[in-house]
Amino acid sequence: QLWRTQPSQTQPARTKASVQSPVKLSLSLEGRYLEVSIPGQPTVRYDVAVGQDDWQTPTGSFRIMNKIENPAWQHPITKEEIPAGPENPLGTRWIGFWTDGTAQIGFHGTNQEDLIGEAVSHGCVRMRNRDIQELYKLVEIGTAVEVSL
Repeated sequence: QLWRTQPSQTQPARTKASVQSPVKLSLSLEGRYLEVSIPGQPTVRYDVAVGQDDWQTPTGSFRIMNKIENPAWQHPITKEEIPAGPENPLGTRWIGFWTDGTAQIGFHGTNQEDLIGEAVSHGCVRMRNRDIQELYKLVEIGTAVEVSL
């Protein structure tokens, strides 16, 4: 059974109309990095952790669909809710880009920054909290996300 990390459904998402953002996100699963391209600026690269073998991060073309500051997290199996704070595995920001209608996949911070660079998540893309906070300011709902092996 495949399950995904997801922000709690009780946490309000920051939403607005989808935009055609000039910002482009390119995620390399094998390289375990995210590149952020903004026209006229140098490309920025962040090291990330990605989905482990049985819970791989999906590949393809996506768009950011929601953003949440200080998200709560609900365990997808036990339904236990972990509030925002140091014990929360989503860290300080959530940027969702994939859903099957029940679970979500996204970029998020982490309370285990020592695992950045590994394939350890349940499909999501973990980033250092300082990095996800920078990324959160750069992207909008509708920003393109390209995920490749």
